[in-house]
Amino acid sequence: MSSRAILSVLCALISAMWVMSARADDLDDVLARGELRHLGIPYANFVTGAGDGLDVEIVQGFARQLGVRYTLVRTDFYSVVRDLLGRDVARKGEEVELTGDFPIRGDIIATGFTVLPWRSKVVLFSEPTFPSQVWLVAPANSALLPTRESGSLAHDIEETKAKIGGRSLLVMEKTCLDPANYALKGKGIDLRAYTRSTNLNEMVPALLNGEGDLTLLDVPDAILDLRKWAGRIKVLGPVSEEQELAAAFRHSGPRLRQAFDAYLKTIRSNGTYDALVDRYYPGIRNTLPNFFVRYPSR
Repeated sequence: MSSRAILSVLCALISAMWVMSARADDLDDVLARGELRHLGIPYANFVTGAGDGLDVEIVQGFARQLGVRYTLVRTDFYSVVRDLLGRDVARKGEEVELTGDFPIRGDIIATGFTVLPWRSKVVLFSEPTFPSQVWLVAPANSALLPTRESGSLAHDIEETKAKIGGRSLLVMEKTCLDPANYALKGKGIDLRAYTRSTNLNEMVPALLNGEGDLTLLDVPDAILDLRKWAGRIKVLGPVSEEQELAAAFRHSGPRLRQAFDAYLKTIRSNGTYDALVDRYYPGIRNTLPNFFVRYPSR
């Protein structure tokens, strides 16, 4: 074999070894590496950006239980699935296609990540970690009045959506606030896509800056924004059913997901989970109580 051929074989072997290392998937690979890479997006109180947050502390505890080093890998809502899968996700309605070949940067997504049908086709979700819902929000001086609860969530959602009318709606696509998730596309609504960044924390400032008449917020973010912007915004009503947030893994990592679910069960039973919820989202049990009935801590 010529030296050029030998060099070609060696390069191919090195490349194959790099790909196998980069795509290390399951629990054994995390243990062998000695590191759990947490894909997190600074958002609400899940990943605060200051080294803490509900999801940060949950995943840190999971890493300690596994006996591995914890590493936070910052990403954004447009890149987070690609950073987990090493593939881009092209979405057409509820259909998805995986394209490209990119470095895998993390082992787990935990960042206030909403369980959505199209996401479930490409990632493996854990047991739910937190409740959510998407609300329609307006400046406090808007003439629109909040929807009165009728006892039928479906009726309240339709009544809330009807309030949009000819008003502009500030949205962020490819996130939990994508209007396509809530049948708001193709309805003649004046949709204003916020594109200056992928930071959902910027939606309320943009709304108050007049970039849209209304906007969408999910409950965890809205709870914080109603405090931060007290007296300047108001909730008009729901535009979605109640939702669940969860951690996400590759479909090729079922044992890592299973280990996380076991850890989640442990911290629910020993009070750790309750303490974290009370620290980062006091009052959430009053806002979305059904979740805590479905998933009791003790």
